[in-house]
Amino acid sequence: MPKNMVTIDGNEAASNVAYAFSEVAAIYPITPSSTMGELADEWAAAGKKNIYGRPLSVIEMQSEAGAAGSVHGALSAGALTTTFTASQGLLLMIPNMFKIAGEMLPTVFHVSARSIAAQSLSIFGDHSDVMATRSTGFGLIASNSVQEAQDVAAIAHLSALESKVPFVHFFDGFRTSNEVQKIDQIDYTTLASMLDMKYVEAFRERAMRPEKPVLKVGAQNPDVYFQGRETVNNFYAACPAIVEKYMKLFAEKTGRAYRLFEYIGDPKATKVIIAMGSGMETIEETVAYLTGKGEKVGAVKVRLFRPWSSEHLKAVIPASVKKIAVLDRTKEPGAPGEPLWLDVNAALQNSGLTVIGGRYGLSSKEFTPAMVKAVYDHLDGKCSHDFTVGITDDVSHKSIPVGENIDTEPAGVTRCKFWGFGSDGTVSANKNSIKIIGDDTDLYAQGYFQYDSNKSGGWTVSHLRFGKQPIKSQYLLTRSDFIALHRQQYIGQFDILEGITEGGTFLVNIGMDPEKVFGKFTAEMQKTIIDKKVKVYTIDASAIAKDVGLGGRINTVMQTAFFKLSGVLPADEAVDFIKKAVEKQFKSKGREIVEMNWRAIDAAVNAIREVPIPAAPEGGAEMTDVIPPDSSQWAKDVVDPVLRLKGDLVPVSRMSFDGTLPTATKRLEKRGKPGAVPVKWIAKTETVAGMDFQTEEPYFEYPGACQGCGEVPYIYLVTQLYGDRMIIANATGCSSIYGGTFPTTPYAVDSKGYGPSWGNSLFEDNAEYGFGMRLAVDSNRALLRMNVEKLLEAGTEAPLAKALRWSIDHWSEVGKQAKENADVIRADL
Repeated sequence: MPKNMVTIDGNEAASNVAYAFSEVAAIYPITPSSTMGELADEWAAAGKKNIYGRPLSVIEMQSEAGAAGSVHGALSAGALTTTFTASQGLLLMIPNMFKIAGEMLPTVFHVSARSIAAQSLSIFGDHSDVMATRSTGFGLIASNSVQEAQDVAAIAHLSALESKVPFVHFFDGFRTSNEVQKIDQIDYTTLASMLDMKYVEAFRERAMRPEKPVLKVGAQNPDVYFQGRETVNNFYAACPAIVEKYMKLFAEKTGRAYRLFEYIGDPKATKVIIAMGSGMETIEETVAYLTGKGEKVGAVKVRLFRPWSSEHLKAVIPASVKKIAVLDRTKEPGAPGEPLWLDVNAALQNSGLTVIGGRYGLSSKEFTPAMVKAVYDHLDGKCSHDFTVGITDDVSHKSIPVGENIDTEPAGVTRCKFWGFGSDGTVSANKNSIKIIGDDTDLYAQGYFQYDSNKSGGWTVSHLRFGKQPIKSQYLLTRSDFIALHRQQYIGQFDILEGITEGGTFLVNIGMDPEKVFGKFTAEMQKTIIDKKVKVYTIDASAIAKDVGLGGRINTVMQTAFFKLSGVLPADEAVDFIKKAVEKQFKSKGREIVEMNWRAIDAAVNAIREVPIPAAPEGGAEMTDVIPPDSSQWAKDVVDPVLRLKGDLVPVSRMSFDGTLPTATKRLEKRGKPGAVPVKWIAKTETVAGMDFQTEEPYFEYPGACQGCGEVPYIYLVTQLYGDRMIIANATGCSSIYGGTFPTTPYAVDSKGYGPSWGNSLFEDNAEYGFGMRLAVDSNRALLRMNVEKLLEAGTEAPLAKALRWSIDHWSEVGKQAKENADVIRADL
C-alpha cells in the first residue's frame, strides 16, 4: 500500500490540488461544492503555501456570476485563478465562460456535478449542469472516484496551462464530492515537478498591464467575427494529445495511469457500455463479476469529453464488439439522444456497430450492479434506443426491466449500515470511524451518507464499507454485515434489516431488558433475525448520554459499541482511537465536553447486552402508519412510500408533469391533524392594521426546520396575516427545503380551501421572481377591471350591477372586497 494514504472526501481531494496550482480563487458557495471553497479559505487563513510558495488569495463574491466575472478579470491580469461551483451556479457562469475560453485563458473550474433545477430543485448529482456548458469552449474532464478527483484535477491544471484551453473538471455531486474514501494523496513537491514553468511565464506574458498595453476586443462586425472564432481550431485539435501527455507524466510520477478513453473487460467482448463519472466504478465492478462468469462484456471509461477525440475512442473498442450502449447521467428533452450518445454515435457512424443510448442515475438515483446487468441484457434483447434504467416508466414505457440484486463486491468487504436521527451525532461519529479505520489500519474504507431534507430531527443512514482492496462500489449498501439502529421509533416505519447477511449483527439503542427487546420488532424483522441467524445486541445509549451530560447526542456511545461488536479492531485499541478522535473533534469546545465524551465511551464498553432469540416469531410490533388510513390515493401511492424510503418504487405515472403538488400535506406525517394556532397569541392580535385577522386556522404547520430557527415565526406570522390571498416567491435555501421538499409541505389551507400558493425559482432571482408575480397579478386585475367596467356599460341585473359598482369603488380594499363578495355569493345562493 502507498505510504501517503489519507481518508478524505472528493471535495477535499480536488480542492487540495486546485490550491496547489492557483494564486487566486473567486468563490461563491453552492451545495455540494461549498466545501472546496471553504477548505481553500481555511488553508489560506492558516498560511498554507501553494507550489509557488505563497498562500492562495481567496475572495467570496455576491453570486456565482460575480465569482465568474472576478475569475475572468484575475486571469486577464495574469493570476492563475480557479473557482468551485455546481448546478445553476455553473450556469450563471456560462456568459463569462464563453469569454474566458474565447480569450484562451487557462483555468480550471472544479464542479461537483449536480442536477439542474427543472420541475424541482435537487441538490444531488448528475451531469445536467456540466453538459449545459459544452458549447462554451471549456474542456470537460471527468473523475470517477475520490482518488481520481485528486489525480484528474492535477492533469486538468497542467493541461490547461500548456494547451491554453480552460477546463471544467467535474465529479458526481454527493456520490463523489461527499464520499469519504482512503486515497493516496499526492504531495506538492510531486505536483510542482510536473509543472513546466515556461507555460506559466507564457500565461503571465499575455497579462493586461500598462507597460505593455493591449486592447481586448470589445466588438467585431460581421466582416471578421466568423474568422475570429475559427482562429482557435488548432489549439483544440492539439488539446487531447496534451492531456494524454500529462496523463503519461502523471503515471511516471505516481504509478497511477489514466487514459482519455479506457477500455475494461473481456478483450473479445461483443457488448460494451460507454459512460463517465462515478457510475463507471459500478460498471467496472459489474464487468469484473460478469466476465468472471464467462460473459463477453466490456466498458469504456470516458474521461476527456471536450475536446472530443473520435480517434482515441475508436482505438480502444475491441474489434469483436457488435453492440454498444451509451449511458448519460442527464436528460435533454426533445433531443434525439443525450450528449455523450450524440458524440459516440457520430464517432462510430458507418462502423457497422449498433449504438443505442440511455439515461441513468439522475439526481443521484441509485445505479447498482443489477442495473448494469440489465443494460447488457437489453443489448441482447429489445436493444431500443432512448431507454431509462433504474425507474419504472409506465407512461412513455422507456424503462428496461431490472432483475434481482447481484453481489459483485469482492470477497472480504465488511459492510455496515447505521440508522440515525438528525442532530444525534451519528453521521459525524461514522465519519470518525471511517477515518480511524482508514488512517490507523491497512484497510481501505468508504463512507457515504444519506440525509432527510429536514434540517434537524430527520432520519440519516450511514453506509460504511471497508476491506483489503480499493472499494469501487458507488452505490448504497444492498447487503449489510452489521446494522445499527440508533432510534427505536423507526421500527415499523422503515425496512431496518433489509439486506442483512446470514449471521449478521444487529445493534439497537433501546432502554429495556434484553429479554423484552425481541417482542418490540415487527413480525418481518423477527422472521429475518431467526431465518438468517442474526445476532442481536442492545445498549441504552440514550441513558448513558444523558447520564454523562451529552443530552441526545448518542454518537460516541454507539460508535464504541460498533467497534466492540464489529471486531475490525481490538476493543482496547479501538477505544484509544475513539478517544483521540473525540479529543480532536471537541477540544475547541472545552475540556469538559471532551471528558463527557470519554465518560460515555468508558460506560459504553460494558453496557452492551445480547438479546436472546427464540426459535420462532412471537407476536411482534405492528407496521406503523406513516399517513392516516383515510388519506387520498395520491398520498397512499406517493407520500407513503417516500416516507418509508421506498420512493425509488414510485412510477412515472404518479408524478405531476409540471412539478406541482397539493398543499396541507405535512399534516399527513402527524396523523392528518392540522396545526394549532397559539391561543394566547390570538388574544393579542385579533386585528392588524384595522383588518380582521383570520387566526383560527394555521396556514403554516409542522415545518421541518432546525429547532429555534428564527425564520419560522416570521413565516408563520405573515401567513396568518395574508395566507388566504398570498403567493410566495421563495428563494432557494433553508426555507425552500423545509417549505417545499417533495412530497409534503407545511403550507396549509383553511376550511374554504384558501391558502398560500408557493413557488421557487433560483437563489439569485428571488426578488425578480416575486416581482414578476406582482406584475402578473396587476395585469390580471387590470383585465378584470376592464371587463367589469364593460359589463356595467353594457348593463346587467340590478343586484349584480350594484355589487360590481361597489367593487369598482373599493377596488384596492382587498379585505372589504373579500367580505362583500362572500355576502353577494351567499345572497345569490
